[in-house]
Amino acid sequence: MRKYGIEIAAGFGLMLFIFLAFEGVNVMPVLLLAALGAGVWFTTRGKGRMMASSGAKRSKELRLESMSFDQIGGQDRAKQELIEALDFLVKQEEIAKLGIRPMKGILLTGPPGTGKTLLAKAAAHYTDSIYLAASGSEFVEMYVGVGAGRIRDLFKEAREKAKKAGKKSAVIFIDEIDVIGGKRDGGQHKEYDQTLNQLLTEMDGIHSDEAPRILIIAATNRKEILDSALLRPGRFDRHIGVELPDKKGRLHILRLHAANKPLNEGINLERIASESFGFSGAQLESVMNEGAIYAMRENSETILESHLAMAIDKVMMGEKTDRESTAEERERVALHELGHAISAELVRPGSVSQVALSPRGQALGYVRHNPQQDRYLYTKDFLESQIMIALGGAAAEEIFYGGRSTGSRGDFDQAMNIVRTMVESGLTELGIIDANMMTPDKWASITSSILDELMVKTKAMLEARKEVFTESLDVLIREETLSGDEFRTLLSQLSKSA
Repeated sequence: MRKYGIEIAAGFGLMLFIFLAFEGVNVMPVLLLAALGAGVWFTTRGKGRMMASSGAKRSKELRLESMSFDQIGGQDRAKQELIEALDFLVKQEEIAKLGIRPMKGILLTGPPGTGKTLLAKAAAHYTDSIYLAASGSEFVEMYVGVGAGRIRDLFKEAREKAKKAGKKSAVIFIDEIDVIGGKRDGGQHKEYDQTLNQLLTEMDGIHSDEAPRILIIAATNRKEILDSALLRPGRFDRHIGVELPDKKGRLHILRLHAANKPLNEGINLERIASESFGFSGAQLESVMNEGAIYAMRENSETILESHLAMAIDKVMMGEKTDRESTAEERERVALHELGHAISAELVRPGSVSQVALSPRGQALGYVRHNPQQDRYLYTKDFLESQIMIALGGAAAEEIFYGGRSTGSRGDFDQAMNIVRTMVESGLTELGIIDANMMTPDKWASITSSILDELMVKTKAMLEARKEVFTESLDVLIREETLSGDEFRTLLSQLSKSA
């Protein structure tokens, strides 16, 4: 009966209201009072839920796992800069003698998955501080003033928790700060502006004589959109780039994540580090985890190098799919991938790591390349060779079928991105030019000119090895996967016989 009490009362009230109106009684005052009461009840209930939810979030944020800088790999320079900044909290007597103002904020910038959150946790551990974490999206609400209130509550809670725990400092980590710290353009986003203004006010209120001291560590991968008032000295004093790790850093990260996994004695992590060029720390952790999953699927007691090779493919391109293709499609895909592989070996010998015909992710086949060393500067010749490798698949289709297929779409996107890099770097016939001044027609003209010229060179290069295609096609279709060494051996034998 109690379960349906509200429904019964509401039904009785409605019937009474209709009866009084039918009898000619003025029911408007009653209607207004009922609407006002309902509004107050819903507002109070909603606020209570919001406060309960906010409190639950904050209590959850206080759980800090022990994390030291030694447990973070591939970011030696970033760790060194961060430790130097944190010493202003740790060595307070020394900085007081030199008259150094304590830092108020540290901004970590870089691609996703590079370890910005881990660095913030390690910073709290290094300084023996209370650690609170929040995401920028948690401060954005539909109603004006709610976000600003949450900023005040966050700083207030940090001070209270630090005092209660007997700590001298607290670290507040705000991930995705670009959500609330974007440039103000004088528009109608009053909620965003008030939230940012409150954050700026709280940072200005952090004085060197305050106890406990509060250090804000924020993270973003879009530093260019942050408001200038947030970036000025006195707020975020130190900007630290957390970039993708180099080969040495990738090897360090792989060894950290391999510590609790049974690796086969013959495994070569340096080779895995070389083949994972451009991977972030999060992707490398996923490689080790997926490698262990592949070992479990095969009932292997140890993780083999082949498991990690498959894991790299999965992280890079996705899981294998069950797409059923016709014999004609399968042959076309094989010729396409051989075009990429043969082009790669001709312009950059030893670069092919694997040629695969099995569908993975959105690709029906793929060629994985093995970078011989990390590169950060590229010459015109190198970029043109990269374009020729990308065009190799389409060139092979034109040679054998007289036309292209939709399978070259991703290759053309890659080639056009390289052309854009060449134009913006002054490596084309246009010379040094502001890319922003380029019209769409000019872009189309220079892109067409470069790609058409390189396509002619690629087709001529592959035409001379037509027999290599026909002889290696059956092997690839039968085996489905060829390692780089197997492909180079096959290519060498066929080239000698030709």
